Amino acid sequence: MPTATFLPVFRVSVQSSELAVREALKSLLSGLMPLSLDLEEAGTVEIVMAEALNNIVEHAYPDGDPKGSIDITCEHQTDGLHLTVIDQGRCMPDGRMPLGTAANVGVALNDMPEGGFGWFLIKDLAKDVSYQRIGSENWLTLRLAVAAI
Repeated sequence: MPTATFLPVFRVSVQSSELAVREALKSLLSGLMPLSLDLEEAGTVEIVMAEALNNIVEHAYPDGDPKGSIDITCEHQTDGLHLTVIDQGRCMPDGRMPLGTAANVGVALNDMPEGGFGWFLIKDLAKDVSYQRIGSENWLTLRLAVAAI
């Protein structure tokens, strides 16, 4: 039986910008390479993190604040990847993350909602999703059931 390979904790930090999400995803997936994630697992990481990071860039730092940092910590544990995303942007409305309910897609194309799919995807693909405002920081924590040992 092969021995379990654990990835050391690593961090990715970017400054909020139009290219920040792309840069962060590239660094995150590069850091996960030793785990040899299959295509589906890598896709799950990429979708969940792209949605979370795009929300930060668009809503926490809506004016493209060049000083807006986004820090991601990735910890590999037996039950998957534990990710913490911290920013110093605007607080989520009412201090809570959106419910993430599925949008009604059974409507005419012109009546389709423009947004609202991101939190549904995050909550559908990730486990143990939580948000809290700590001082002047937003903390999003989640677990992805990939690379579980």
